[in-house]
Amino acid sequence: MTHFNTSSSALADLSASLENAGSLPTEDALVQLGRALMTELIDVIADTALEDFQTILGEALIGAFHSAAGRIERDADRARDTMRSLDRDFDGSEAADVELQEATAKARAGDAATQACELIRDAASETWTVATGEVWTAWRGSRRGTHLTAAQLEAKQAIRAIRNRKSGEADPAGPVIAFRGAPTADTSEDAGRIFDALNWAKQEWPDMALATTGAKGSEKLAIKWAQQKGVKLILARADFDTHGKAAPFRANDELIALEPEVCLTLVHSVAGMREDQRPFGPALNLRQKAMESGLRHVSIKARAA
Repeated sequence: MTHFNTSSSALADLSASLENAGSLPTEDALVQLGRALMTELIDVIADTALEDFQTILGEALIGAFHSAAGRIERDADRARDTMRSLDRDFDGSEAADVELQEATAKARAGDAATQACELIRDAASETWTVATGEVWTAWRGSRRGTHLTAAQLEAKQAIRAIRNRKSGEADPAGPVIAFRGAPTADTSEDAGRIFDALNWAKQEWPDMALATTGAKGSEKLAIKWAQQKGVKLILARADFDTHGKAAPFRANDELIALEPEVCLTLVHSVAGMREDQRPFGPALNLRQKAMESGLRHVSIKARAA
């Protein structure tokens, strides 16, 4: 269980700045709500016909709070736009002052509500992973991290930030480590070797961000590691609707564009290795592109006998 001091938390600070101070639930209460909602869902559908749809239902619950946070944040951003406009054209009148105060209060309330939704979302996501072993990531867009999770960025947004070197939350603001692995590499032995490689990378680059496509199997294991370690995550998702069969290789282009310090690849499972085991093409492709770009590459292999 995550422990924290609500008196010094960002949400508590926001709550104190609201006109109705103390009206917000505490972070403890919001985290407990997220955990309780997910636990109740899993318990109710267990051993029923709905269990076959557990992944869809679990992701839908988490995604609902993610969507709510985004909608509220957009409302708060519009209030901030109004604040800037009113501040720019402020004429000193009482009416203008009241309007400015109302816009300011709306923006602050929106920021607090956004953080509340994010806390519920991340607590539900954490409970989901513990209960099922599955990892939830936002389908689209970037998301801020809370004390429960690190931030998640879209690769395209991170690439723009790197190219422009602008400050802001979308910038990885540190070394990027890229990883691609075979979907079939999902055994405990594979997890051990993947975690060994990522722990080595974090020791070399303590402020690293992990970049991957979020594909099933080994890359989901890597995402789970990033969540446990509080490492920022960058997702270069394969866009099959746009690129068809070439999508996994286009995603590799995005990983290379992030200028990673090292590219880690796991071309096939290290468990019960056979000579006829077919290597995972996209991981081979990332290795090739890394070498062509002059980037460092490390293959993840079975532990030496």
